[in-house]
Amino acid sequence: MSVVSSAPRLWPLIVLGAAGAIAGSLATQGGTDAWHWLHWLCKPLATVLILFVALRTPSPVSASYRRRIVAGMLFCLLGDVLLMLPQDLFVPGLVSFLIAHALFIAAFSSDVRFPALLWPWLLCLAIGAGMTFLLWRGIAPALRAPVLVYVCVLASMAGQALGRAIRLRDSAARFAALGALLFMASDSLLAWDRFRAALPLSALYILATYYAALWLIAVSVQGRTVESRDWR
Repeated sequence: MSVVSSAPRLWPLIVLGAAGAIAGSLATQGGTDAWHWLHWLCKPLATVLILFVALRTPSPVSASYRRRIVAGMLFCLLGDVLLMLPQDLFVPGLVSFLIAHALFIAAFSSDVRFPALLWPWLLCLAIGAGMTFLLWRGIAPALRAPVLVYVCVLASMAGQALGRAIRLRDSAARFAALGALLFMASDSLLAWDRFRAALPLSALYILATYYAALWLIAVSVQGRTVESRDWR
């Protein structure tokens, strides 16, 4: 049985929730404040539904892997709520997602060393450094230190997931790696939109890649379908 087919069949509700969050955000960007409620309702709802995928998936990679992924998604949920509130809670939201990525790193390091492979980790760090260089002038001085720390943790998470997938060579690890890379892409789009230049239809690209990333990471909780190789 494949990883996807054995996952709880919540995907239609997740798609509806994500679509509602995107539609509400796009309508709000167009100046229609009456649609704020749709974004506020659907954005955390979609994350909660994806979290349930990780909670209910049978035969997890391991109990510790599931716990760390679920804990990371809870911090993603907290970050979702903080960043969509009308107050400027960017730094608390950033910290919430930073903790989430640290927990994902712990999950991706539960069955391989850190870094699983040096070159994917360095590659992701280089990509993060390049993006930070491009955005640096647009980042307020007070935000530069937390943004730098966040980029290092995010890139380390993606690099560890990618290296783990190469080491283990199984479907679950590949889903986690793709999810981690999409998470990095989503945050890069968000950072570009916030610190460099407004992107047209930014909510569509940012939220679509974000929810796809969470879904893939949640699906990766399912136990391996292909015999893994010894990483030592």
